Amino acid sequence: MISCSAGKTSVVRDILSRSFVYYSCTTLSSQSSIAAKFLSTFSIMSKSFGGSLEATAKHRSQYPESRTVLVTGATAGIGLAVANHLLKSDKQHLLILTGRQSDVLERFKSQFPDRVLTSKGDMSDLTYVKSILQNVDLGGKLDGLVLNHGTLGECQRIGDVEAEDWDRTFTINVTSLVVLTRAALPLLRPAKGKIVITSSGAATGAYSSWGAYGATKAAVNHLAMTLTSEEPDVTSISIRPGVVDTAMQGDIRDKYLKNMDPKDQQKFVSAKRDGKLLPPEKPGHVIAELVIGAPHELSGQFLSWDDPKLETFQSE
Repeated sequence: MISCSAGKTSVVRDILSRSFVYYSCTTLSSQSSIAAKFLSTFSIMSKSFGGSLEATAKHRSQYPESRTVLVTGATAGIGLAVANHLLKSDKQHLLILTGRQSDVLERFKSQFPDRVLTSKGDMSDLTYVKSILQNVDLGGKLDGLVLNHGTLGECQRIGDVEAEDWDRTFTINVTSLVVLTRAALPLLRPAKGKIVITSSGAATGAYSSWGAYGATKAAVNHLAMTLTSEEPDVTSISIRPGVVDTAMQGDIRDKYLKNMDPKDQQKFVSAKRDGKLLPPEKPGHVIAELVIGAPHELSGQFLSWDDPKLETFQSE
């Protein structure tokens, strides 16, 4: 039992509720910043599938083809499509899902209470990113990691951009991936696991005002190559998902066109108007299948979702 003091004696209460263990200081003064800090420090949750490691082990024994996968950005767009595809599989995969939309995470927990663990947080907060895997007990096993979260940033031309804008974009799109990957590697190595990174065509083709975004996507492609060099037991791939009908595309049309060249503006406006945007399920299907079964010879490559090399992973 942990006790703490912030003007009054505080009692730390252990509460066991299904798969969560909370440690909280319960009688701290609401006026005290020290109390708030203690509350944050000791608000720890330890989660296991089915509520215990025994339940997790039983599930894996019952479904030997089941895999344990962490998907970031899982509450919308491509990440949501990946999560849905994996959960619909008859192999009964176990998922850790992160995202910003509480209602979507709650729905997943309600529908799959013994197969889904969730974590809501801000991927620009590296302390939170480090905590994602610290707060779960997977029995030493993680088979796959889908690094799907990201931001366009402020979409400013180089002549107008503030350094802070680039810094935040790199924190979300690159540094948080490195932090989470580092935490995952000890679990991925023994499983000979897979890492699939959602990249972009912007990694190799420039759009006006997309400097920060494109640079971060080039960086994550190199991250996959570096991991291939350094981690021989882990398969790491980056995927170009195509031009997908997601909230990000809506932001491009609604917020950022003014900073883009006319030819680039036209490309994205006409893609929506002419029905040429891909449904998220198309690249999502490929990414979901790759994180389960990508062959190691693909490791380090940057591939388009519809590349002939990935034919066996594409939907019909």
